[in-house]
Amino acid sequence: MNGLQMRQRSTYHHHPGFADGPAQTRSGGDSNIIEEDDGPTDYFGGVFDYIKQMLLEEEEDDDLDHNWPANICPALQAAEKYFYEALCSTDSNTDHHSTPAKTNKTLHHLEDEDSQERSRKQLANDDDDDDPIGNKYDRSLLCPKMNPRFYATSPPHYSEESSASDEDQTKKMYRKSKQVRRGRPKGTTKKNRARAPARDVVDLRALLVRCAAAVSTFQTEELLRQIRRYSSAHGDPNERLAHFLATALEARMAGTGPSLSLTRIPGSKLLQSYGAYMSACPFQRLSNIYANKSIGKHVGAAGAVHVIDFGILQGFQWPCIIHGLSLRPGGPPRLRITGIDLPQPGLRPAALVERTGRRLAEFCARFGVPFEYRAVAKRWEDVRMEDLRIEVEEFLVVNCMYRLRHVAEESMGLNSPRDAVLRLIERMKPRLFVHGVVNGTYNTPFFASRFREVLYHYSSLFDMMEATLPREDEDRLMYEREVFGREVMNVIACEGTERIERPETYRQWQARNQRACFRQLPLNEEIMREVKFKVRKDYHTDFMCEEDGGWILQGWKGRILYALSCWKPMQE
Repeated sequence: MNGLQMRQRSTYHHHPGFADGPAQTRSGGDSNIIEEDDGPTDYFGGVFDYIKQMLLEEEEDDDLDHNWPANICPALQAAEKYFYEALCSTDSNTDHHSTPAKTNKTLHHLEDEDSQERSRKQLANDDDDDDPIGNKYDRSLLCPKMNPRFYATSPPHYSEESSASDEDQTKKMYRKSKQVRRGRPKGTTKKNRARAPARDVVDLRALLVRCAAAVSTFQTEELLRQIRRYSSAHGDPNERLAHFLATALEARMAGTGPSLSLTRIPGSKLLQSYGAYMSACPFQRLSNIYANKSIGKHVGAAGAVHVIDFGILQGFQWPCIIHGLSLRPGGPPRLRITGIDLPQPGLRPAALVERTGRRLAEFCARFGVPFEYRAVAKRWEDVRMEDLRIEVEEFLVVNCMYRLRHVAEESMGLNSPRDAVLRLIERMKPRLFVHGVVNGTYNTPFFASRFREVLYHYSSLFDMMEATLPREDEDRLMYEREVFGREVMNVIACEGTERIERPETYRQWQARNQRACFRQLPLNEEIMREVKFKVRKDYHTDFMCEEDGGWILQGWKGRILYALSCWKPMQE
């Protein structure tokens, strides 16, 4: 096993970027219940987590050979600054920085304080060259002012009236446009519309399905030529998707799919595109809100907390929770994090997971949270109980967000690695298992059926991008090419062990979890109200957030794209 273990215990030192004074508690509830801040700023770490996770999957392997973290690279710093300022310009206008009993006047007063504090912090960053790691955490991961209600027993009671004043500013960041643009050529108006060149009407979907069916007979050349003629990476959603599907079909015919799906570009070129995506789409932001608040409510006053994170990557989900633990009345608990991820190619298979541990250790040291970290770089089905070193007195949480789709299932052999991972988690007897899944039906071994399901699934994603980001947006184009295009390439052009994109529906995952002897926990109604409020207030009206059988379902125009639920072993 490739591993790293570190221990850290230190005392809390005040930092100008953190909350001034102790956390406030509700007199009528348990002050030891940890709850994340209700404002969007308190989940910037969660948003940044998803961006960094996806970004690091695409980074160059040689980035691991440097002695400094990737986010210290000047180019990446500039991109992060752009993303941070874009989100904070929206967050400064929100109304979640006080207790429910506060008046509107107090709400606006606290908002002004947060805005001023952000300005002071940015000025301080210009003069502070002694702690580059600390400055990056402050700017990218921390809530500029920790919500005093972090320990409140219930979320605030939202008021539509109190949020009306910031609706216009929020729309500018998140909604972009509530109308789906139909692709009128640039510069065309009603007066000169007749002079715009006419385009042939072609059913690209029908052409794509016919081309996929012709793959088995190697008679795709003419169909691909027609698709190329009418598709474009800069066109409407159908044209863009057709462009990437045609590229994947060509790679499948040429046998170059595996090499093309592994081609990577420098991470600094991708970060702004992730920022644009996350500012327009709520999926990961809201998943982290529910996951983090659920963990906080279950941890309570535990003296020792152990988080086992399958797919930790850079671990950016955890800074906000660490910050909250440092403010807990009576002192923070002892925190252990076991980061598990797939081994990296090359001579240092555990380098990425170990680097994550060093960053988290530095972060905990600044907040005085006793910390231990253990890195495990293995295929997940090969992890054993002795690798985890679980202690009886710990409050154990297992977290796995949207990464189990990369673990093989029954089609790869008699024994399912997915079921093996779930059985391992059940043997750990966690107090809470947070499970997020990509809801997809394009995992069939039959190519023609898989192609049609990919077409339907990604049509929703490209339509979502069209409705929320300008068509000419370069960040949107890069995200579609480097994320959606890469996933499509893997599903269409790769087979066997080289095809790693293998999602299942949330109903299939529910059956797997139940077979592994887990029982599903009911959704927390208070957190659900908050999540739905944020979707309704901050995002395009076609985004959906619903409940079904203990699952939070997120999607676009009725198509379910992501699902999240919490579980416990049947026998604790």
